[in-house]
Amino acid sequence: MTQIIEKLSEISDRYDALFVDLWGCMHNGVKAFPSAVKAMQDYRTRGGIVVLVTNSPKPRAGVAEQLESFGVPADAYDTIATSGDSARSAMFQGAVGEKVYFMGEWTRDEGFFEPMSILENPVSIQRVPLADADGIVCCGPLDPMADPDVNRPDFLYAKTKGMKLLCANPDIVVDRGEVREWCAGALAKLYAEMGGESLYFGKPHPPIYDLARRRLAELNKDIPDRKILAIGDGVLTDIAGAMGEDIDSLFISGGLAASETKTSGQPEPDALKAYLEKENSNPTYTIGLLR
Repeated sequence: MTQIIEKLSEISDRYDALFVDLWGCMHNGVKAFPSAVKAMQDYRTRGGIVVLVTNSPKPRAGVAEQLESFGVPADAYDTIATSGDSARSAMFQGAVGEKVYFMGEWTRDEGFFEPMSILENPVSIQRVPLADADGIVCCGPLDPMADPDVNRPDFLYAKTKGMKLLCANPDIVVDRGEVREWCAGALAKLYAEMGGESLYFGKPHPPIYDLARRRLAELNKDIPDRKILAIGDGVLTDIAGAMGEDIDSLFISGGLAASETKTSGQPEPDALKAYLEKENSNPTYTIGLLR
């Protein structure tokens, strides 16, 4: 059974690095959580390394800019690993072909198509209409409030053509302030349920954890998995990913599952137990909000 803690500092000395989720942990899609920012600053002051591990489809430079606009300062973290960077690498290696049908909001997601100089001989990616595409690149729905089912006709066509869908953000939903929105993961899930092939690169799938470890290596840090703590509010992404990587985890119950866990400051123990049993999840620790 998970251990409920009051603050990160109760356990943080056991770990040399944190893999920290963003949305629902460090910010709410609109503004930073001051207590979470301070917890990260305090942890770094004591010598810990903070890797922000996010299912954002943005490159890490775009995430850093977004964090600044939300009020998350640069001294609250050391580096960033994004689902977008992991997925972009696969795209430029031809995972879904050269001619791709793009799903997302271009003004928000155009950074996904910026060239990656670290790759040798990247393929030349062209954005084309669905009828001309080899595969699909999905950064998210054009309308995050629309039911994913509106994409069913296009997905049926794509499936019959044998197209693969590259999912840049495996999250199903996210809360932007008080509003819940659909994410790319909801579209990829629908496509897979329809018989299509969806490729995932963010949490809970291994590629983003490989990227997070490479980010540590870039900092000249060789930290074993037993000294890494993953933190997040999604049991199907953050906690499932940590469990799959055999990394200890801290579940933030006051994020996506605030209602189910009856979190008001801290989770109600019986509600938390019932929720985790229902989701077949076993985080090492749980806290209401990151602090």
